[in-house]
Amino acid sequence: MTATVRLIPATVFLNSGVNGYRSLRMKYLHTMVRISNVDESLDFYCNKLGLKELRRYDDENGRYTLIFLAAEGDESAAIELTHNWDPEGYGEGRNFGHIAYQVDDIYATCRQLLDAGVTINRPPRDGRMAFVRSPDNISIEILQAGVALDPEEPWVSMPNEGIW
Repeated sequence: MTATVRLIPATVFLNSGVNGYRSLRMKYLHTMVRISNVDESLDFYCNKLGLKELRRYDDENGRYTLIFLAAEGDESAAIELTHNWDPEGYGEGRNFGHIAYQVDDIYATCRQLLDAGVTINRPPRDGRMAFVRSPDNISIEILQAGVALDPEEPWVSMPNEGIW
């Protein structure tokens, strides 16, 4: 499975004073999420979700590790996993929202995740959208590329599980 993220560069308008507004291009860099266990998180994000590790940075003085991951072929849209070496509880962070990835076949992707032991919290009953959660309870939205697939079993009958 290859998860892909398709981004359209945002245009930001800044007030330039006398001449009104001018347009500046802006590029998405990454989303940071804190993780409590590097091995569990890499198993989820890399082995189950299909992301690839781009780079890693350990900071002895700050006592943390940064791990950057991305979908293969879309390395410019990264997720930064931050592991603080000194244990602390993060809670569920529902105010964070979610991370979204677009895939070529939502049913095949969800089947692969389910077979790998990942709970499908919001099944793709509509052939368009599903949600799973990482080991640190970060919501991951999976979206079908293009037009929604025709509804099919077992997804149509599968209930939501937990929160997403």
